[in-house]
Amino acid sequence: MAKIQIIYDNTTLNNSLKADWGFSALISAHNKTILFDTGGNGQILLENMQKLSISPESISDVFISHSHFDHIGGLSHFLNENNNVTVHVPKSFRGVRSAEKVVYYDHPVQLFSGLYTTGELDGIEQSMVIETAKGLLIIAGCSHPPMEKIINAAKTFGSVFGIIGGLHGFDQFDLFKNFELICPTHCTQYIKEIKNRFPHSFIEGGAGRVIDI
Repeated sequence: MAKIQIIYDNTTLNNSLKADWGFSALISAHNKTILFDTGGNGQILLENMQKLSISPESISDVFISHSHFDHIGGLSHFLNENNNVTVHVPKSFRGVRSAEKVVYYDHPVQLFSGLYTTGELDGIEQSMVIETAKGLLIIAGCSHPPMEKIINAAKTFGSVFGIIGGLHGFDQFDLFKNFELICPTHCTQYIKEIKNRFPHSFIEGGAGRVIDI
């Protein structure tokens, strides 16, 4: 089973959590607990984690999609709480301090059993890929590279059934026609259009959202 818990987003489903421009999620899958991105503000990240009963010490790995502030703004605050982690970053990313280990990726590769990265695409961003009983699930930060390129990189490891994360200006909606799960978050410009086109696979994002697969 895979569990994706959104910690940081532009909106919130829980009034006790703070909404802010940025994205972070906790990935619990294949016996790993991974922090995907760290939002834009470290204090908000840690406060939301505390309210969700997520201990920084429970996390062994941090996956950074790309270097924009709204995805790395909380990294130093997190590492102040737990630096005994491996940070997985796109090849071009620099500036991680205090972490036990930093690993760089420039092509699709397995991170751990059942967990993969697309590697850095278009010199800017990587996405995570999670193996589930339903197929592969993409976790995206902002989807700066073309969605077709992200999906094709993910398909290196099998068939894709869904996506969670920021989709930026994505409007090639037919690419999602066979997806069973679509959860647009953060910077997605066309959330309403996606919801209208895919009402049966659409899931609303927001801090506090938990998706079990």
